[in-house]
Amino acid sequence: MRTDRVVLHVDMNCFYASVEMAENPQLRGLPVIVGGDEESRHGIVLTASYPAKRRGVKTGSALWEARRACPDAIIVPPHYGLYMRYSHLARTIYNQYTDLVEPFGLDEAWLDVTKSVYLQGGDALLLAREISERMVSELGVTVSVGVSWNKIFAKFGSDYDKPDGLTCITPQNACSIVWPAPVRDLLYVGPATGRKLNHLGIYTIGQLAQADDELIRRTLGKMGSVVQAFARGEDESPVRPYDPAVRNIHHVVKGVGNGITCPFDVEDEQTARQVIWLMGESVAQRLRAQGLAARTISAYGRDFATLASRSTQTTLARPTQLTSEICSTAADLLAADWDFAHGAKVRGVGVRATNLVPAASAVQLDLWGCEEQRLRMLTLDKTVDALRGRFGNHAVRRLSELSNPRLSALDPARDNVVHPISFFA
Repeated sequence: MRTDRVVLHVDMNCFYASVEMAENPQLRGLPVIVGGDEESRHGIVLTASYPAKRRGVKTGSALWEARRACPDAIIVPPHYGLYMRYSHLARTIYNQYTDLVEPFGLDEAWLDVTKSVYLQGGDALLLAREISERMVSELGVTVSVGVSWNKIFAKFGSDYDKPDGLTCITPQNACSIVWPAPVRDLLYVGPATGRKLNHLGIYTIGQLAQADDELIRRTLGKMGSVVQAFARGEDESPVRPYDPAVRNIHHVVKGVGNGITCPFDVEDEQTARQVIWLMGESVAQRLRAQGLAARTISAYGRDFATLASRSTQTTLARPTQLTSEICSTAADLLAADWDFAHGAKVRGVGVRATNLVPAASAVQLDLWGCEEQRLRMLTLDKTVDALRGRFGNHAVRRLSELSNPRLSALDPARDNVVHPISFFA
């Protein structure tokens, strides 16, 4: 195992909120929440500033829950174009230190500075501190930086001391810093995996590292060997560089999704389909804006009474960015997964497009398909996109949306979520 690499993980703290405060300094030091439309009682907390988090505001919670926890919170709508610009500016700074920069979402990135660290006399902490100071002085946002010999422990380091922290994980101190931490703090140990490990009596990263290999493999399958190697610091995956000239859009975006916490219970299939179309339309719009097409479509629903959440997906015969194909597929998935005829109710609804490819990629046409009709539909979709871009998202609306007064005030295009590329891509 190589321990001579120097890998940084840089994480911009409370990214969306930090950008909003950088653009509007009057918000600094205040409980700021970036989320949806509070007046319509829908939307979730995308991120919150640390003053808001200290008051109990949690990412992913409903806005009304956040307001109850922090009555004086300042809720601002998301501005994704602005966040993309700050993300690009941050990576411009990173690329001045190394060409090995791997984005992990808009707000995080790994940097392999093994060779360039000697520009700072071989002092990795000094280099990391310089990057941190430049982010504050040039962009107005703070970062937490982890330094280690591998990507997994570097990320652990950036999560270890927030905000504006700097943590170095070495082969000498890893057992004292990393191993006592909860196993859920390890990358790719999610809730389900964490529960399985807890049932085995494994609660810390160190216990996972020292557990019987065969027991972990039988419990978690192939992924068990992966996370156990992570716990031991046995990660030799390279930092995969991206091309800054293309602004890393195709590299970063692994999926485009949109979800909503409805201001009412969805109790019938017709309303469920209307909400899905509302969400799916914005997903398709953003795919076209980014020149992407999706092979896989998923839909999910969440019952707020029981907190039960289910998601289903399907892979299409060919990639698409057509509104009609994305929305109809997602609507069918949700309708099949929730039995509205027998009392099913959902409050959270969402659509996600994954398995993305550039829209210009060559595909094998279906001999019996109607390509001419698909091209006409794409032209129509792009015409509607242009009208909405010029006059606002409500300039062109569907009759089903207008006929339901509970949906007419919603603007899902403001709830854009850009998902990071997978670590295993």
